[in-house]
Amino acid sequence: MTLPRIADRCLSFRLLCASLFLLALAACASQPIGSLDRAPQIPAEVSNADWAQDMQRFAAQDQAQPPPRDAVLFVGSSSIRLWDTLAQDFAGVAVINRGFGGSEVRDSTWYADRIVYPYHPSTVVLYAGDNDMANGRTPEQVAQDTATFIDRVHKRLPKAKIVIISTKPSPSRANLLEAQRQANALVQREAQQRGAVFVDVFSAMLDEQGQPRESLFIQDRLHMNAAGYAIWKQLLAPYVH
Repeated sequence: MTLPRIADRCLSFRLLCASLFLLALAACASQPIGSLDRAPQIPAEVSNADWAQDMQRFAAQDQAQPPPRDAVLFVGSSSIRLWDTLAQDFAGVAVINRGFGGSEVRDSTWYADRIVYPYHPSTVVLYAGDNDMANGRTPEQVAQDTATFIDRVHKRLPKAKIVIISTKPSPSRANLLEAQRQANALVQREAQQRGAVFVDVFSAMLDEQGQPRESLFIQDRLHMNAAGYAIWKQLLAPYVH
């Protein structure tokens, strides 16, 4: 074979490879975020092994009194667990409270098969994140953990609405305010990209100086009183029905 013919064949082969590469890139680019058919990454571990006791408690409650399907499910940390007036605040709406105190975002993801999927909720409301940062996780990690939670829930419950509550500004954790601002902005972006609702309670709980409003919290300056929950109720009302 002559040298010119060999060169022509080499050139044709390179052009074919380049065309296939460009087609592959175009196919990937056409996929919307989160649409790839792969299972979301489950966290490697929970933040505290003691949460297993809470799961046993929830299972006992479910056995004694099976909760309704298609309800609005509230999951997350102690701000959810301590919402004793949840059913009253959203009267006429079937609600389920599966908050467990001290938990982080990744814990609700880890236990989704115990506290989310069995209820087949129409809406899932998540509050977590400030414990995460108090325990050393970064705003970027909180945002990624929240994205993973949304992805995992939507994988099994694609029709469920997911509502993410921003972290709240607690007086006892005022040192975390800037980190919370960063985390809330990142979480909002991740939520919106995945079709979830982001509810900003952070801004509504600050005073004129941009500090947490002491009047919204109980004596520990970490957990909310009735006035704090009243703000949450008002902001969540459009999505809890």
